[in-house]
Amino acid sequence: MQQQGATIVKHYRELAFMGFYEVLLNIRTILRNIRFCKEDILEFKPDALILIDYPGFNLRIAKWAHENNIPVLYYIAPQVWAWKENRIHAMKKHINHLFVVLPFEKQYFEERDMPVTFVGHPLLDEISTTEESSSAFRQRNKLTDKPMVALLPGSRKQEITTMLPIMLQMEKRFPDVQFVIAGAPAQTSEFYESVKQTSQVPVLFGQTSEILRHASAGLITSGTATLEAGIYQLPQVVCYKGSSISYAIAKRLVKIKYISLVNLILDRQAVTELIQHELNAERLSTELNQLLHDDQRRESMKRSYSELRIVLGGPGASNRTATAMLKIIESLPKQPSDTE
Repeated sequence: MQQQGATIVKHYRELAFMGFYEVLLNIRTILRNIRFCKEDILEFKPDALILIDYPGFNLRIAKWAHENNIPVLYYIAPQVWAWKENRIHAMKKHINHLFVVLPFEKQYFEERDMPVTFVGHPLLDEISTTEESSSAFRQRNKLTDKPMVALLPGSRKQEITTMLPIMLQMEKRFPDVQFVIAGAPAQTSEFYESVKQTSQVPVLFGQTSEILRHASAGLITSGTATLEAGIYQLPQVVCYKGSSISYAIAKRLVKIKYISLVNLILDRQAVTELIQHELNAERLSTELNQLLHDDQRRESMKRSYSELRIVLGGPGASNRTATAMLKIIESLPKQPSDTE
């Protein structure tokens, strides 16, 4: 957004807290940021408010905006189909229109009488079309010729400090493999070095798409990156581990069969998910070995990925979303200005 000319008044890295227990620990910071956001919106006086993802924060802002007669458009729907379905009542009341990126979400929200548009997934717009060869990519980044395994431990510090040390244990178990960490844009190289400690696995920033395209397999923390890996046809293991308190709460509340977007969209286990206690060095080593050496397993996963591409639709999600939003905003009744 910043690259397109948007003014960033507060970076999302200051707002990203994952897990029930962690949110409670940072509740003062969250409430302070909510207050700041409301004040900034009132000062800006928008014709409409576009909220993107991040439901814990944005649904509070949606309610406040509705109370202040500010129309609300919401892009990338809160995953109420997974948990907290009671949120749908507030969403219907406070959100003027919902724009969804997962194909099954359109029917879900239509059945609950919400104005909704399926726009496709924006990841399809971000797929790298570079013609750079694998050898050129490796040479540019001073990598070896060994088979490459992508490590995507998440984007938040909390995720990275939990997942990356487990992933890095594969370094000694697979000496014939070149491991590469895809650095999250909100984090620094100094932070990764503190987590890596003595590991020599390189961290590459701003090259996640290239890493996924040239890798032979991936160890990927649950989230959008699992879908991106699927689009790139990369055999992967999906990883997730949180605090014991947060996991115990989530297990009681979350009602979905899978945590990976690939599996959720296809409604079957196309990729292996290692969750909580199952995410350990032994299981991860076994799964990675299969991804690297079991041709039948790799081909089966790639066939599933081909199905995934068809279901997701074509590229152009961002343009479709912008066009639809502008049409809605232009149809809204004009708010009187202060001088009228």
